Amino acid sequence: MENFSRSIPSSIEVIPTLNSSHEKEWPSIPSTSIIQSLNIATDRLKSLASTLLPQNIAMGGGDGSSPPAHVLIILPIPEPTDAIARIKRKHPTIEITFRSLLFNPTSWQGRGQPIDPSIYSTITHLVTLSALPPSPSDAPHLQLILLASAGSNHIQHTPIYKDTDITLTTSSGIHGPQIAEWCLMTALASSHYYNMLHDWQKQHKWGRSGVGESDTRLETLRDKVGQRLGVLGYGSIGRQVARVAKAMGMRVIVYTASPRPTPESKRDAGFIVPGTGDPDGSIPEEWFSGLDKESLHHFLGQGIDWLIISVPLTKQTTKLISAPELSILGKTRNSFVTNISRGQILDQTALVKSLRAYAAADPVKGGDGGGGVRGAALDVTDPEPLPETDELWAAPNCIITPHVSGLGVKYMDRVLQVFEVNLEREEEGASLINVVDRKRGY
Repeated sequence: MENFSRSIPSSIEVIPTLNSSHEKEWPSIPSTSIIQSLNIATDRLKSLASTLLPQNIAMGGGDGSSPPAHVLIILPIPEPTDAIARIKRKHPTIEITFRSLLFNPTSWQGRGQPIDPSIYSTITHLVTLSALPPSPSDAPHLQLILLASAGSNHIQHTPIYKDTDITLTTSSGIHGPQIAEWCLMTALASSHYYNMLHDWQKQHKWGRSGVGESDTRLETLRDKVGQRLGVLGYGSIGRQVARVAKAMGMRVIVYTASPRPTPESKRDAGFIVPGTGDPDGSIPEEWFSGLDKESLHHFLGQGIDWLIISVPLTKQTTKLISAPELSILGKTRNSFVTNISRGQILDQTALVKSLRAYAAADPVKGGDGGGGVRGAALDVTDPEPLPETDELWAAPNCIITPHVSGLGVKYMDRVLQVFEVNLEREEEGASLINVVDRKRGY
């Protein structure tokens, strides 16, 4: 009772703990009845506290020490009325303000009607893609920010990131389903020669030479059974790709910055879309780790047929995959590279050279692969948008899409689901999920 009584507002009278002196005062009452009465009283106090504490302590506004919770949502979508209503039902005391700010994909900044900095003056929580208070002084009560993106690299130059300790969280975990499907789509489109098949359809041709005949290239097709998937960065996206790939018969190995020697360390501690991913980290048959090139090269040298790049962008991961790494992958004569992280992580000049080397010595035509990688699928480039004159556009067997793999009708609703999880954890005094470590950059 001692710790509990300290958490109750002083206006509430707490029943004292039973001791021997109390027993002497009520000799005619059985001790079991006294204990039952105290248990009932304690339960009533806990019930009362549960209704008072969230709004007085976690959500502010009880004793005047902090303002009432005020959530500002700035997103490039129409107002998500259903999601906001859902949040209000669960947290009726909070105020929610919504502003729609269109998204400019060329600079990760909002466009359209400017946001008046005064709007930040009373907020305690902010849900945003990239719009932030110009100065920390514009948001004196701001405690928690949720970014509607998996990473935080696009706001790391801002005063809010550099000069404050405001808790930053990301929407990591919401992208797994749609991005994993994009990864599978592009990888299969490449290995099944979909471009060629589509050309035949547009030309109204049943094969290249006539009815019943097909290009001999189709006879070289390799299905995914028994092939090895290497996941570089085993977050929510990598885990969902691993889940689907294993269902197709692939073998999965993964690489993380730090070792994961225990079952607990392998668990996914972030937001998980129900029914997806690898919550307990049991899918990989081998787990590699390290921060040095030697460790990375050891992982890449495991006969990887398909590499998924899904690490966050930091100084350490910039051009993490370049000519030496692609050369290691090229030894399999079948390696396909997918980048759904950030364009700066993959050296595009080195990639173009590797793709050209493979095409010039295509094993289908009797070559040895030239030490290059067979193909690539990129949803991210450096820079974005990719200039029309960039040599990457014409690289052989390279699929490029304009940073769209994570889009879908569920995107923003899942962003707000992450926010709801942290609101509840905040009220309970529990640790938040998806918190950004400013020192690590993610």
